[in-house]
Amino acid sequence: MKKNVFALVSSIAVLGTALTGCGGGQQAAAPPAGGTPAAPSQPATPAAEKKPQVLKMNLHSEPPTADPGLAEDTTSGAIILATFDGLTRIGTDDKPHEAAAESYKVSDDKLTYTFKIREAKWSNGDPVTAHDFEYAWKRALDPKTASNYAYQLYYVKNGEKANKGEAKLDEVGVKALDDKTLEVKLENPTPYFLELLAFRTYFPVNKKVIDANPKWAGDAKSHVGNGPFKIESWEHKSKMVLVKNENYWDKDNVKLEKIEFSMVEDENTELSMFENGEIDWAGAPMSALPTDAIPALKGQGKVQTNPIAGTYWYKFNTEKPPFNNIKVRKAFAYSINRQALIDNILQTGQIPATGAIPPSMVLNPNGYFKDNDLENAKKLLEEGLKEVGMSKLPSITLSYNTSEAHKKIAEAIQDQWKKNLGVDVKLENKEWKVYLEDMHEGNFQIGRMGWLGDFNDPINFLELFKDKMGGNNDTRWENAKYKELLNQSAKESDLEKRKKILADAEQILMDEMPIMPIYWYTQSWIQKPEVKGVHQTGLGDVDWKGAYIE
Repeated sequence: MKKNVFALVSSIAVLGTALTGCGGGQQAAAPPAGGTPAAPSQPATPAAEKKPQVLKMNLHSEPPTADPGLAEDTTSGAIILATFDGLTRIGTDDKPHEAAAESYKVSDDKLTYTFKIREAKWSNGDPVTAHDFEYAWKRALDPKTASNYAYQLYYVKNGEKANKGEAKLDEVGVKALDDKTLEVKLENPTPYFLELLAFRTYFPVNKKVIDANPKWAGDAKSHVGNGPFKIESWEHKSKMVLVKNENYWDKDNVKLEKIEFSMVEDENTELSMFENGEIDWAGAPMSALPTDAIPALKGQGKVQTNPIAGTYWYKFNTEKPPFNNIKVRKAFAYSINRQALIDNILQTGQIPATGAIPPSMVLNPNGYFKDNDLENAKKLLEEGLKEVGMSKLPSITLSYNTSEAHKKIAEAIQDQWKKNLGVDVKLENKEWKVYLEDMHEGNFQIGRMGWLGDFNDPINFLELFKDKMGGNNDTRWENAKYKELLNQSAKESDLEKRKKILADAEQILMDEMPIMPIYWYTQSWIQKPEVKGVHQTGLGDVDWKGAYIE
């Protein structure tokens, strides 16, 4: 999910819980060519107890969109995963299984995939066809759509060229051969392609619906999906209700009749709602537990924690002084005490991040710098200020999206930078949607962000910073050698050689430090014991398809 992460996901492995990570930079396991077994099913609700199948949760913030082609954050992603189905869907075994695709074949050269689309309907009753996928992918790649996640489709033949205006959309390697047959041609063999297909940018959309209403994805009445649930009501910044989609092809395995979401930003209020029985779940992945409450909740044995493949970092705007200087950026990155943040604020087993890539897919187990390296930080700051012609640091603004946890982390780092570097730091917080827009437009000096992997491979983290104006870069940093290495990695079939290429790229990223890694995520939450079957992937995604109330 782009996964731009809105909240302090306390325990997530690449957008999720128990990481399905591929260690050592290996490719994610893909199902055998020609088909996969059915996704592991959830236990059925005991017949003796007919409890209302209603799950009550809180969304920490308003989803910016419910359009798969435009979504770039975990909040939007969760709603989209509930209301759409891709060609594949990640099962409870954290592997991709057929979903909208009934079966598929892969050519011997691994460059052509042919999918048979199963008999299925959109939530409005229209048939789901191969044309819906072709349209959706080309729509996301169309420069006019301005999708920040278009680059996820660059694995498809001519996808990147079309997105950059160097090829026609008709030349993109996705084509509906008929209503039920989709042919996809790739630029290079991509071992994790079946996993990619379970990501929202690859989901279908209904062209007829979009043509009738360009704002279709922002309103319950006009929103149409092909997933296990549909949006019944959406009171913006207040609440949202999903109900079971009676037209879903696998509706017999969907037990919940309804998911009711509140939209409360304050984590303490959310915890009170949980304790009062107003919601069934508090904390990750849709919000965070109040940091002050974590010790008591842990003491009561209520907190559940899982690692996920994600990195919490601060981004520098490398076009604005003084952060247009590498040494100044590194001084700020080296001067914080990550372990102290974890011990005193986060408190749920996070790991200090001394690289961009999380442990599940780590390229350099030893990291690229020392945590809390004050001696080096002060030396670099002095040298960097001389290079930019400053005698002392000006006041710096650190931005974050509204969240108690982000605020506490920012305040702690503010204090550390004042003590260690002598810099005055102003804090600025904004509502999530506005914050994302400002980050993309470069309206920040240092900004908080997190990234949870969309699939289990280091490229998913490194490719964020390939292009200066890439949809999720924000730092305005670009490096020709870095870009060349990422391009090489796409063509390298030897896994060990590819790992070395990607490690060299991460070295450049950490040498120039457009981002400041802070910690690797875990996800922590509390839930009512009767809530069963909620699947949180190792990437931090949450799927309610198999959830039920016992």
